[in-house]
This record gives sequence, C-alpha cells and structure tokens, in this order.
Amino acid sequence: MSNTKSEPLANLEVKGKVTPEFEKILTPEALSFLAELHQKFDARRHELLEKRNKRQEDINNGIMPTFLSETKHIREDKTWKVAPIPKDLQDRRVEITGPVERKMMINALNSGANIFMTDFEDSNSPTWENAVQGQINCYDAIRRTITFHDAKKGKDYKLNEDVAVLLARPRGWHLNEKNLLIDGKPISGGLFDFGLYMFHNAKELVARGSGPYFYLPKIESHLEARLWNEAFVFAQNYLEIPQGTIKATVLLETIMASFEIEEILYELKDHMAGINAGRWDYIFSAIKKFRNVVKNPLPDRSQITMTVPFMRAYTELLVKGCHTRGAHAIGGMSAFIPTRHDEEINKQAFEKVRKDKEREANDGFDGSWVAHPDLVKVAKDVFDAKFGDKPNQKDRLREDVNIEETAKDLTNFDIEGGKITDAGIRMNFNVGIRYIASWLDGVGAAAIFNLMEDAATAEISRTQLWQWLNNPNAVLDGDSSKPITEEYLRKCMEEEYQSIKDEAAQYPNFDFANSKFPKAKELMEQLVFTQEYKDFLTTEAYHLI
Repeated sequence: MSNTKSEPLANLEVKGKVTPEFEKILTPEALSFLAELHQKFDARRHELLEKRNKRQEDINNGIMPTFLSETKHIREDKTWKVAPIPKDLQDRRVEITGPVERKMMINALNSGANIFMTDFEDSNSPTWENAVQGQINCYDAIRRTITFHDAKKGKDYKLNEDVAVLLARPRGWHLNEKNLLIDGKPISGGLFDFGLYMFHNAKELVARGSGPYFYLPKIESHLEARLWNEAFVFAQNYLEIPQGTIKATVLLETIMASFEIEEILYELKDHMAGINAGRWDYIFSAIKKFRNVVKNPLPDRSQITMTVPFMRAYTELLVKGCHTRGAHAIGGMSAFIPTRHDEEINKQAFEKVRKDKEREANDGFDGSWVAHPDLVKVAKDVFDAKFGDKPNQKDRLREDVNIEETAKDLTNFDIEGGKITDAGIRMNFNVGIRYIASWLDGVGAAAIFNLMEDAATAEISRTQLWQWLNNPNAVLDGDSSKPITEEYLRKCMEEEYQSIKDEAAQYPNFDFANSKFPKAKELMEQLVFTQEYKDFLTTEAYHLI
C-alpha cells in the first residue's frame, strides 16, 4: 500500500524532542506521508505567498482589488453547486472553538454545541509540545478514550455519550513547522497539522460515521484554495479513501478573499462544507492590507462592529455566495467569557451576544461561533427560534443582495462617529502585551478582560498602533490639534506595562522579571515602532518558542 513508503525519510530530520508518546504519532509511515505532501506542494505554497506580496505592492501603488475578470465565467455560471454535505454537518447552528488542549477539548465536545473546531492555529501557541500533543489529543478524542485529571481541583474529565462533531483547523499557509525539516527546509505548518490528522484519523472517522473535516484559515485567493484542494485529492488517493470524503469550511478572514468568494467555493466544490465569517482576523486583514492608502485610519477596535459598512458588506456577500452554491454560511465569534464575580456583567454581555446572534440569524447565517460553553445555550436559543425544525436556512438565497452594489462597501472604511481615543490606544498596548506573553508561554487562548483572545487580538492591536503612528490623519478624539506622536505612544506603552507589572506584584510568587512579559513588551515595541511593517507577529516571534 502506498502509505507504507519510506524512501523520503532519508531527507527528513525531526528537530523537536520525540518522547515515547510522540513516537505513536510521528511514525515512519506518517512522516513519509508528510514528506510527500511537502515535496508535492511546498514550492507552490511559496509561489502563492509571493503573490500575496505582489498584491500588497499593487495596493500600495493605488491599484485597489476588484472582482477578477479571468474568473467571471465561474461567477456567471449559475448551474454549479458544491457537492452534497454529510448528514453530521447539516446542523451547525452553534459551533464552539478552542485550542487542542486536552481539558478544553473535553469540555468543548461536551458543551452541547453542534460542532467543535479544535484549533492548531490562532488559539494555539505552536510549540512543538502543543503541535504533537494536540495530535495525540485529537487521536484520543476521535476514539473516545480522551480523559484528563485536574490535580489541583481533584477532578476527572471524560466525554459524555453525546458530543459535538469534530473539525480541525490546521495552520495557515504562511506558517512553518520548524521542528520538521524535509530536504533541509521546514515543512508547512498547515501540511504538518493536516497530514498527521488525516493519516491517523481519516479512516477511523469514516468508520464511526463521520469524516475528516477541516477549517481552512487565512486564505487570500482562490489559488490558495486550489492548493488545499490538490492536497486533499492527493491525501485521499494516498490513503485509499474515496474522493470527497474530506470536507472543508473556509474562514473568510482576509479582505482579499471577499473578492473571490464564489471562486473559492468553486475550487473546493468537491470538498466544500461552508464559509465562516472570521471577524477579528478580517479586521486585522483590512487594516493591514490598506494601511498605506486609506486617508483616515480605522478607530478603536471596540467601534468596529459588524454593522459598519465594510464588515456588513462581506457578511452579506458571504451568505449570498454560500447559499447560491449550496454551502453553509457560519457567523462570527462571540468571545465573551463569563465571570463568577459579577452577574451584572454577565447579564449585559449575554444580552449583547443574543442580539449579535439574532442579527446573524436574520441575515441568513446557518449558525455561529462561541468561545465558552456557557454561551452555547444563548446562541442555540436564537437559531432554534429562527429555524424551527429545519437544520439550517440554506434555502434563503438572499436575492435581495446586489453583489456589485454591496461590493462597493468592501473597502468603505468610513465609520460614522468613529474616533481614536486614549483608552483605545492604551487597551491595544495592554491587551497586546498580555496576549503575546501568553503566546510565548505556550498558551494561545488567553482570557483577557472577560474575552477569550487569540492571535488576531494582538495582530489588530499592534497593527492599529503602527498605522496610527504612521498616518498623519490619525488624531486623538477626532481633534486635529492632537496628533498621535511616537513620544505619546511610548508614554502610553510604558504606563500600561507598569500597570501590568503592578497587577503581577499582587502575586508574591510570580517572578515578573523572568516571565514572558519583558520579552512581550520588547516584541510589541519592535512591531509598532518600526518603519517596515511585519505581516504576521507570529512569524516574527516563532523563533522564541
């Protein structure tokens, strides 16, 4: 059988520590499969990453994105649909997300959500330990043998009889896995995550009445979707499972992909399950891509809601595109984390979550994301009321949405009444430093100020600060007499860092000087106070973990 080949192993080097437990995942046969994935698809991956750079240069030169002329025939052909979607992916009204951490996985699978997306990407710090242990956790969860003992609480965790359907999110095309070298080069982090998950679990999932289902992050073009599709086809042939067994949901979390929604659906049509509105990364992408050309930069993150023009436009196009082609449209994240100390905060937050989910249900979405088990019922009640006995509302084709007119707002970044405030600047420094420290410490899902934050949080924070510093129209409180200077930003940073330090001092056993906070502050400083913008903080910081 082809998946027992071992020839490529001569050019393969595992740099990370391989424990006896890790050997169960990093078998010669699995590594051989990874080597073939790398040799077939890595060169093309790098070509597509270079295309991203070229598109950025075009935008910097004033060439704004638009619908592609070369794919017009795909958009105008109304006959094609995505392949049939499996029964266990028909009802996706509530999806919970979280990293591939053992206890979190058990809690998420038991949460009552329809879907659990376990994450090797933005909510997972990609340490070698997390990357491989995460595969072990997935292996055990799929076989329903996963357990966890919390020594501090004296509590044991195990799966309920009924659990959520499992989807896995591999890393994006831009990320490497430095601990596995093939022909002297690091393998794609995405192919590493996808390959190991597929190799060990695809047949087991099928035997259990499900399948290998994935979320695909950070896609910027239909060509990047095509590369994933080619990897899917190869993997299914290699493992001798039927074509179309893999199902993927694409995260629409880059502004460039909004101009290619139908093309992305088309490229993955044999493996397509739906598209999700990844709101936080989408905000980051919008700021990043147009950082050098917008007249007025976006205001505080808290003011960039789902109803502002550029956010509203992409969700409208998402629902219409998905339902026209028979795919699911999944709404964005509600990141609130309930507190045990203030029921009034919980009450107000739950009401905001409910209204957000009502907006999505009324817009035609077939489900939505939450970050905490306590929010599952809040979201489910909204979609239950909307759907009744139906599993989804894919029959709502949103014929009221005019594609050409709606698309005009994709780059409309004017937010009525939007302002950059001192509080917003300080929040970006504070939350950014806290999150980076957590990420460097191996924890990619961090509860900060009652929100479950992932890497998108720090990306928005540092990108906004960079843009505010480099755009002459960035002023405080909309007052042109209050320009945002480097001196002022450095003052804010130092004061927020001191507040974090003072808070840490309340814990006598916490060694702040030897914690990750000093390095996090240094990284934040390097990313904000630099002339050359860096595309991803995670690629800049990866060598530190």
